[in-house]
This record gives sequence, C-alpha cells and structure tokens, in this order.
Amino acid sequence: MKDISTELENRRALAREGGGQRRIDAQHAKGKLTARERIELLLDESSFEEFDMFVAHRCTDFDMEEQRPSGDGVVTGWGTINGRMVYVFSQDFTVFGGSLSETHAQKICKIMDMAVQNGAPIIGLNDSGGARIQEGVASLAGYAEVFQRNVMASGVVPQVSVIMGPCAGGAVYSPAMTDFIFMVKDSSYMFVTGPDVVKTVTNEIVTAEELGGSSTHTKKSAVADGAFDNDVEALAEVRRLVDFLPLNNREKAPVRPFYDAPNRIENSLDTLIPDNPNSPYDMKELILKVADERDFYEIQEDFAKNIITGFIRLEGQTVGIVANQPMFLAGCLDIDSSRKAARFVRFCDAFEIPILTLVDVPGFLPGTSQEYGGVIKHGAKLLFAYGEATVPKVTVITRKAYGGAYDVMSSKHLRGDFNYAWPTAEIAVMGAKGATEIIHRADLVNTDKISQHTQDYEDRFANPFVAAERGFIDEVIQPHSTRRRVSRAFASLRNKSLKNPWKKHDNIPL
Repeated sequence: MKDISTELENRRALAREGGGQRRIDAQHAKGKLTARERIELLLDESSFEEFDMFVAHRCTDFDMEEQRPSGDGVVTGWGTINGRMVYVFSQDFTVFGGSLSETHAQKICKIMDMAVQNGAPIIGLNDSGGARIQEGVASLAGYAEVFQRNVMASGVVPQVSVIMGPCAGGAVYSPAMTDFIFMVKDSSYMFVTGPDVVKTVTNEIVTAEELGGSSTHTKKSAVADGAFDNDVEALAEVRRLVDFLPLNNREKAPVRPFYDAPNRIENSLDTLIPDNPNSPYDMKELILKVADERDFYEIQEDFAKNIITGFIRLEGQTVGIVANQPMFLAGCLDIDSSRKAARFVRFCDAFEIPILTLVDVPGFLPGTSQEYGGVIKHGAKLLFAYGEATVPKVTVITRKAYGGAYDVMSSKHLRGDFNYAWPTAEIAVMGAKGATEIIHRADLVNTDKISQHTQDYEDRFANPFVAAERGFIDEVIQPHSTRRRVSRAFASLRNKSLKNPWKKHDNIPL
C-alpha cells in the first residue's frame, strides 16, 4: 500500500508540473498564469475537484508516443464560486501549446455533459494553439464534439469563456457559442485565420493584435463582452458575473443580502433630463441610482455605446438592464445596438432574469450604410427578442420614444408588464418639427405658421398623456420615485407565468 501511495503522489506531482518548470517560467514571463493557478483564483479556496488528471494522448504518429504528459494539456473538474457549483476547464499552454487532441477534447466533453446533467455553469479558460496537427482529423472531430455540446448546453446552463492566450482557427467557434466571452488585454487574441494567412490570401499586412486582439473584439466586432488588464482581474470579474446568474434554466438567480431601502427616494433624478430636449445626459446615472448599492455589471461596455446592457440587483434579486444612452448617437437604435441588445434580452429570457428597459430613443439611425447593412433585419432581432420574452418586463420612458423604436423598446404592445413614463416623456410617431413639416407641407414657406404648428404639435403630443389615455402607459411617475416603483413592480411579478405557443423553435431574423 505504501508503494502505490508513493507512486500516486509522484504521478500527481508530475501531472501538476504540466510541461515542466522551464515552460511554466516562460508562461509567467509573458505575464500569464498557469492553468492550475487560474483555477485556484477562479474557484473558492480548496473547492476544486479534478477529473482525469492522468489521461494521456493515444497518438503514435510523428514519434508522439515518446511524449505522453499526464492531463494532455487541459485541467478539468468542478468547484464552487461563493459556494455555488461550477464546472471548469483550463487549457495548459505549457503542454503542447495547449493544443487540442482527441483525449483533450474528451476531457472537456465529459465535464460539459456533467454540467448539463447536474445543472451548473460551464467556465472555459482558453489558452491554446489550436488543433494538434499530429493527430489530424481526430483533433478536428474533438472540436466538433465540443461544439455540439455548446449547442446542447445553450439556454440550459450559463456558459462563460475567458480567452487568456491564443485562440485561433476552429478553436474560436466554441467560445463564440457561449453566453459571455472575456479577454485579457495584450495577451489574448481570437481569429479564424492568422496574420500570415491573411497576408498570403488578401495581401493585407496586419498584426495579431490588430486582427484579433481584445480592442478589436470589444470595440469593433462585438465578439467579446469585456477585456481586462491581466489574468487576475479577469478571473475576479468572472466570479462577480457568476454571482448574478442562476445555475441553470430551472433555477432563479441567487438572492443576495441587500442594505439599500427599496423605497429610497432620489431627488436628483428630478433634474436629470435637461431643459433642452436635444441635450444629452448620462443614462448610467439613472441605472446606478436605481440599483441596489449602485452596483452595475455592464456587458459590452465598449461596443455600440448608444445602448447599455448589464445586470443590477433590486431587493437583492438580479435584473437585466437595457437602456438607450443619449450620450452616444442621441440614443438612436442602429445595427450594432440592436444586435447587442437582442442577444442580451434573449439570454435574460432563457435564464428567467427579469428585464428593466430604460427608454430615450429618437428612432432608428438613418443613412445608406445602415440600410445597406440590413438595419431592418437587425432591428427586427431586438423586436423579436422582446416579443418572445416571457420574463417580467418593466419599462420606464424617460424622454423620447419615437416611431418604430418606441414599439421595439419593450412597449406595452410587446407584452410589457409595467410601462411607466416620466412627466418629461414624449411618445409620438416622430419629433414635432419633422411631423409638422409633413402634416403642414403647404405652410412651409410661412415660418410663423410652421412655428405655431410645431408648438401646437408639441403641446398635443410631446408628453406621456396621449399614450396614458389609451392605456399604453400604466402610470406617469415622478423621476425621484423610480427605484421604489420599479422595485414594487418586479416584486409583484415574481410569480408571473406566461407561456408561448408550442413550437420546435422560433426562426429569429438572423
């Protein structure tokens, strides 16, 4: 017994070394942590239970049988984040560059299957050179097995990907199908084809950072939801995100202790809206003043800044936020903001997270680039997402809600449960000037008449009362009471039950 125990400890020690001290030092020299160090930071202390520590690859081509390190380049298992179970895999760049082999993929597939079966989130820490070339099609098959499980897990358990090194070729498609992707600045990148291939095929000269770095994917492509300065910050933020999420689609998000009165009055909100209807203001101020303890976890902060998405808590319960941001493009909806918000709304609906929508939208952004880019279909994605959502939906219109954009932003007509408006709200087909010039086209040459018509239109329609008269607005509320009214609205909706007609699946306008 003593001999086998000694052998067990020796094997474990060897497995924990990964690719050896020299490669571990090289990983540290790049400012990166090892696979096991990352897991230790991500999970609660001493909570990690590892699977398949001794698994080794089975490849015999290219003299691969001479190198068979334990673990085969990925550490897998489960543990807890603030006491709640999660499954995790962490690719080990010190072993064959973290490349994916048949057995490497099997290890990942095993914990993904367990996560779905046991109803717990999957967190992938990606740091891999891609498919292991020596194994050929077997490694490609391994990727496809992982992809299939991403699809089956979608909407069942939350899936989070953290890109902590290279992620290229087929490797990018697994993260792309997960719910959230985070990157580490200056040390992670994602692309389908690398800079050398791009240069060969298209003659473009581009660096890896420009092609697929964190700045590219958080600001331009919207592939990533956020980027952090280093491994430590990234893992701490993932822990914070998981605290907002339910373990699976059959459970509610956790209720956390809160120390903020639900009926708190914020008098400063009474002066948030500028006197000039064309002046911007920061919608984040409203979000922070509504949230418990001013705690807001923003998603895709650097992309499509004309719309804000993220999570807050109200009375300790998670709520998804979608809000127009007048500071950028006057809060207009466009292609990017519609895609961003639609995906977020669908995530919230899949995991029974209530949605609070804060509206100040003058319409859809006009222009040939938007029309050629398919703004009709992209705008329809957000419309579709709100329309199919069955979770509690509360909407507050703070200022403008014009045209089709009024309908899209969780209006009463899309089964909004509580639709509130501030006294400053303007709910109309379009702004007074544009409407007047269409209705009174014959008087365009007469400036005085047009001014009078515009004033008459504003008096009649530039307010929330026409919509309230028809029941499209449930109540006109004072800005300072927004937190109290919204909190009470969500409290009354905790037992909401709404089901859509049976279907195999919908056909969202992709």
